[in-house]
Amino acid sequence: MNTPDSTADHVPNDPLTRLVRIFLDSNLSIILIVFSLILGAAALLITPREEDPQIVVPMADIHVQFPGHSAAEVEQLVSTPLERLLYQIDGVEYVYSMSRENQSIITVRFFVGQDRERSLVKLFKKLDENVDIVPPGVNGWVVKPVEIDDVPVVTLALAGKDQDSHTLRRIGEELVERLSSVSQVSRAAVIGGEPRQVRVTLDTDRLRAHNMSVLAVQRSLQGANVTLPAGDFTRADRVVHVESGLALNRPEQLGDLVVGVARDQPVFLKDVAQISDGAAEVTGYVRHGWGPARGFTEHEGSPATLLGDDRHQAANKPELSVTEPSTPAVTIAISKQKGANAVHVANQILRAAEQFEREVLPDDVQMIVTRNYGLTANEKVNELVEGLAVAIIIVIVLLTLSMGWREALIVSVAVPVVFGLTLAVNLLFGYTINRVTLFALILAIGLLVDDPIVDVENIARHFEDKKRATREIVLQAVAEIRPPLISATLAVIVSFLPMFFITGMMGPYMSPMALNVP
Repeated sequence: MNTPDSTADHVPNDPLTRLVRIFLDSNLSIILIVFSLILGAAALLITPREEDPQIVVPMADIHVQFPGHSAAEVEQLVSTPLERLLYQIDGVEYVYSMSRENQSIITVRFFVGQDRERSLVKLFKKLDENVDIVPPGVNGWVVKPVEIDDVPVVTLALAGKDQDSHTLRRIGEELVERLSSVSQVSRAAVIGGEPRQVRVTLDTDRLRAHNMSVLAVQRSLQGANVTLPAGDFTRADRVVHVESGLALNRPEQLGDLVVGVARDQPVFLKDVAQISDGAAEVTGYVRHGWGPARGFTEHEGSPATLLGDDRHQAANKPELSVTEPSTPAVTIAISKQKGANAVHVANQILRAAEQFEREVLPDDVQMIVTRNYGLTANEKVNELVEGLAVAIIIVIVLLTLSMGWREALIVSVAVPVVFGLTLAVNLLFGYTINRVTLFALILAIGLLVDDPIVDVENIARHFEDKKRATREIVLQAVAEIRPPLISATLAVIVSFLPMFFITGMMGPYMSPMALNVP
């Protein structure tokens, strides 16, 4: 039984001491510890995971069509004037242009950190304000924003030794339709292969025989492939809607189109042209071949474990030859929506791909995961979380050797409590869990345990000096070193706050550290 503390009169009665007494005489400390741990665990699961912080760099490409002009004329009449015009927009940092025959592409890049939506509004407004100075002959322009989330999080390769690239593309187009419906997928595209194309090859001899020109056939095709409303009428208490024209929906219909009249007889398209339904002209090649990393499949989140297909496991076995020739392939590139968790989106995409493979994909076509950003991001985050846990264990061991196990456990409690609250604040401010965020937490471990070490060590020294342990002694020991501790803590916070004001590309990259360390 403790005797009354004779040093109670020396305990200050300032507001901070009264605050410490509230936590000392109640269970608020336990409640705060449990609340922080639950909050931190929830934030760790909910917060999106990425390898690098999100850096907002508003960009847009403007594609201007200027047919009938050389590259030099396009540069002089379109690219150079448009560059000068776009530099007038507030917030624009760089303007690049590429001029080629019949077309100009101008890239506008705003300063890092500029609001994306406001920047695009400024761009469209500037273009609309200067429509009156557009050179004659410009057919129009298309503004295509470029964002960091356009980078694919998952790429799949469809490869088959006995399949041509046209067939693989048709399969890939069906896969794209299914993956586009996955939650939080922004875009999906097929790269490579030849798309389907109905080709009309005109016979010049037949055209001359029917006294027709190529332009006449072209106009007939454009006018025939359209359906327009022609009004409606009422009959027998029913409203009948009338449409004129015929929209083509099958290649077989092309041959029966009337494209002209010769000697009072209709001229059909099949009379003057050959019609073929097949692959378009080759404009690029995509091929797939296995390299030395072919056997890298036995890990969590790999194609063999996520897709769960025997063909993937058989195709990726290390003992198979890695010198096989490359085969035709197409690539399916899928991007996520802004703010979506790359890990969850990637897993959903792979599950949808597995279902497609099971239901649709032929046996002689392989589906290979060539990029999984969610997997790499999750691995990087897990590695840093493991490093964080190891650092905490090392701190506990060192403190146990120098201060004792009870004191070490008390000091170590500060780490998960503060980290839990920090991750929650990180989520509220819209930051993701990435390598910079976790590096900030690892860096803060040494700074974080410094104050509790000083506190606990001073309390233990007072207990030993007075040969007893009371709460009044705790209050006195804490109050004795409070001013330098608060000053040191504020000094550390102030030293990291200037990172908020770093400009350029490094500003958004280092902002997680400026928030998480303080």
